[in-house]
Amino acid sequence: MIEERLQNLWEQLRGRRPHMPHFLEAVRLEGIRGISDLRVEFAYPVSVIAGENASGKSTVLFAAACAYAVPEAGPRTFVPSTLFPSFRPKQGRLSDSAGPVVIEYDHKTPEGRLPMMWRFGKGWNRSFRGRKGARQPQRSVYLRTLANLSNPSEVRGILSASRRADTAVETPLTPSQIEFAQQILPFRYAEVVDLSFGTSDRSLLFAEHRNGPAYSELHMAAGERSVFRLAQEIAQARDALILIDEIEAGLHPWVQQMLMLQLQQVAIRNDLQIIVTTHSPVILDSVPPDARIFLARDRDGRVHVQPPYRDIVQDALYGRSSDTLNVLCEDEVAEAILLAVTGEVSRDLRLQGKSLRIGRDTGAGDFPVHARAFRKFGQLDSFVFALDGDQRSSRAAELLQKEAGERPVLFLPGDGAPELWVWDELGSRNEELSNTLRVDPASLASQIARSNALYDASSGTSSEIAKSKLRSLADYLERTPAEVSRIVASAAADDPASAIQPLIEALKDAVSSWRQA
Repeated sequence: MIEERLQNLWEQLRGRRPHMPHFLEAVRLEGIRGISDLRVEFAYPVSVIAGENASGKSTVLFAAACAYAVPEAGPRTFVPSTLFPSFRPKQGRLSDSAGPVVIEYDHKTPEGRLPMMWRFGKGWNRSFRGRKGARQPQRSVYLRTLANLSNPSEVRGILSASRRADTAVETPLTPSQIEFAQQILPFRYAEVVDLSFGTSDRSLLFAEHRNGPAYSELHMAAGERSVFRLAQEIAQARDALILIDEIEAGLHPWVQQMLMLQLQQVAIRNDLQIIVTTHSPVILDSVPPDARIFLARDRDGRVHVQPPYRDIVQDALYGRSSDTLNVLCEDEVAEAILLAVTGEVSRDLRLQGKSLRIGRDTGAGDFPVHARAFRKFGQLDSFVFALDGDQRSSRAAELLQKEAGERPVLFLPGDGAPELWVWDELGSRNEELSNTLRVDPASLASQIARSNALYDASSGTSSEIAKSKLRSLADYLERTPAEVSRIVASAAADDPASAIQPLIEALKDAVSSWRQA
């Protein structure tokens, strides 16, 4: 029922967007918090930014907060100097580096589209790409980063203010604010008021249940407090930009879904543009694919928007993968062997190119956790798990089979790491493989013998030794270990007597069962 309601909301919001008086269409960042050049576009009125830690989610959110002149806020509340402060003391050797910074915006306003830029040189200044007389558009902005009363000093401040004040001013929450919270939380309240204390700017929520206790915000659960604070600020906002960092903090998955439902309903009623950051697949599933923005930081530290999704684990947790059979393995060499095997399976079973997909970069100990998560989000039926041969009798394999239930657990050939099997195959298929590897058979045999003599006397497990041998040979051949492994596995797949045949047959059975299901 909720999914159907969400689908209807998506269509309504898409239709509503062209009629919204204000809309922040894009933000571009350059030279800030390690981001060299990043452009993020917002295609849908409720956008969700996801990505691993330090991928720039909060940076984009804070940059969006500086897009407008906020009428009800102080002059320094929503400006880069406040949201991106720098530590630059007059004395001392430690300070934040100062370099040129650009934050650029594409606005849709009632007067038309307006480009705007914040630039930092010696200080922050605004420009409008040479448009004379242009002014920063005005709009209400709400930025929430953490739940209020999140540390002891804030709590002490509230208590101190309440004791100093002669009277506490009680302001009942409005019907729309109460309705927002009631649709999300399981409780039924007789009254909710906001207590303010004299001249202090601090306030405290106070709730009374219909048939239960009365208690202050100091005794509310974190999720309950977060929802009420959001309701208080958002439910009556009009034509505003709402920015929420890590929106799922302290919220049960069911509450997360209900919160996103309510936010999109309020966005339709009140012409709100909402941008949130998250690590939660529930939050991502609550908006359409064009509203999901995935950020990633590559090995060189550059942040970019990546197309959804980076790998099959993210695909399963953040999207839908039921139209593809996913094979999850442990590492790059295992993936190479499986790619050779899936080529054989696809030819024999006449599979379409995207029907079978290989994923990797996860240790065997993580497999039970992945299986549990896939089952929770209804993705387990589209997964096959492939462990290395040395995991056949392991605790990880036992736990995985328990979590996977009837889903197959496959094992790569051999009783050790896949590199060990690949190395043995190289020795026994020297003549056969030399042509594909583009090396003289005698030279290949000599290099294998040299590696055996060099590494066999070294300390370490057989798997570690095999990995070193394979890396050494791959360097000699000017290939990667994965490329060599795939060539070896392809040759073995063509041999009906090879040790890889049980893996091929098991994968064929898994594909057939998946097709029938």
